Amino acid sequence: MHKFKSLFGTLGLALTAFLAATGETLAAETPKLDSGDTAWMLTSTALVLMMTLPGVALFYGGMVRKKNVLATAAQSFATACVMTVLWTVIGYSLAFTDGGAANAFVGGLDKLLLRGMGVGDLSGTIPETVFMTFQMTFAIITPALITGALADRMKFSSMLVFLSLWMVLVYAPITHWVWGGGFLADAGVLDFAGGTVVHINSGVAGLVAAIVLGRRRGYGTENMAPHNLILSVIGASMLWVGWFGFNAGSAVAANGSAGMAMAVTQIAAAAAAVTWMLLEWITHGKPSVLGIISGAVAGLVAITPASGYVDPFGALIIGFAAGIVCYWGAVVLKPKLGYDDSLDVFGVHALGGITGAILTGVFAVKAIGGTSGLLEGNPGQVLIQVEGIAATIVYCAIATFIILKVVGAVMGLRVDEETEVAGLDYSLHGETVQ
Repeated sequence: MHKFKSLFGTLGLALTAFLAATGETLAAETPKLDSGDTAWMLTSTALVLMMTLPGVALFYGGMVRKKNVLATAAQSFATACVMTVLWTVIGYSLAFTDGGAANAFVGGLDKLLLRGMGVGDLSGTIPETVFMTFQMTFAIITPALITGALADRMKFSSMLVFLSLWMVLVYAPITHWVWGGGFLADAGVLDFAGGTVVHINSGVAGLVAAIVLGRRRGYGTENMAPHNLILSVIGASMLWVGWFGFNAGSAVAANGSAGMAMAVTQIAAAAAAVTWMLLEWITHGKPSVLGIISGAVAGLVAITPASGYVDPFGALIIGFAAGIVCYWGAVVLKPKLGYDDSLDVFGVHALGGITGAILTGVFAVKAIGGTSGLLEGNPGQVLIQVEGIAATIVYCAIATFIILKVVGAVMGLRVDEETEVAGLDYSLHGETVQ
């Protein structure tokens, strides 16, 4: 009898241990809300929205002529409003749901109008509503960046229609390719916070739009210097601070990855600003304020894809490289080719994004982001990065061109000569800055 009691006791202990282990496994597999992660992502979402409102609005607004400052700021503000509505209606669903047979290229309509998204629904360890809104701020700033290339000459109505179609037909699919389970994600393309999705995408679209629209009247003969650089300095400063939410927030957690992303973001921005400043000092004898802030933005752009994969040394080199490449793009390439990218969207965002994306494949550290780069014996990652860059450029350029041509045929793209000469502030909005 005693033996049976011992046997049953042993079996009971074993069963208890098994059930406890099973419960722990199920608990580990079931996502739980993390208040720390959620707090950080709420903060990051606010920081990224600040990058557009008022960051981009002030940064761009200070760089145009006085007669167009309100129109330029209005483009950023209105873009934020329209993209919020579109992201709610269809953008989030196309970017982040399963597209079935077409999933390699675009998501589905399961989250149309955000249906079914409740208070208790999670995306990892944070509410899905927070993840959706965080991604919404990316869908806001990307089209807003494009407006810098078409400043001073595009109809406000046509711009809103163009950017609306572009967000749905270009931004959402490319986001799905990289972050939503599409073919670039499957290929192993590294883009931590938007080097391809945001910066190459917006920069290429900006170049296409600038070419299709044509040069501003008086370009090359009239003085088109910035009317108020202090606004641009304030805007650039807000972009810099907001970029911590952009990059460190892309860890989607309050953890070591976010900490490293924050550190390398600061390092790269400063390195690029110093590089641009020195180049300008050497070539023109004076370091301009516009050059310093442009260099900082270039460094922020370039570190974006790499921020979750590289160490401080890699960030330093990426910042130096971005300062050189983007300076060349804005100061040498643009005048040589003759296109009128008003506020250097292509020179800073596309070229900076390309630089950062390629160098991510060089400096990626396995201990940081789980993938080795060229310096750690994985040269193939550079080729994978180039594949992501090429796919983004080709699709974005073709689709942007088609959208512009369709909008132009239906409602026209450019304001008339009288409106452009008088300035868009009063002509389009009935207001002026005194």
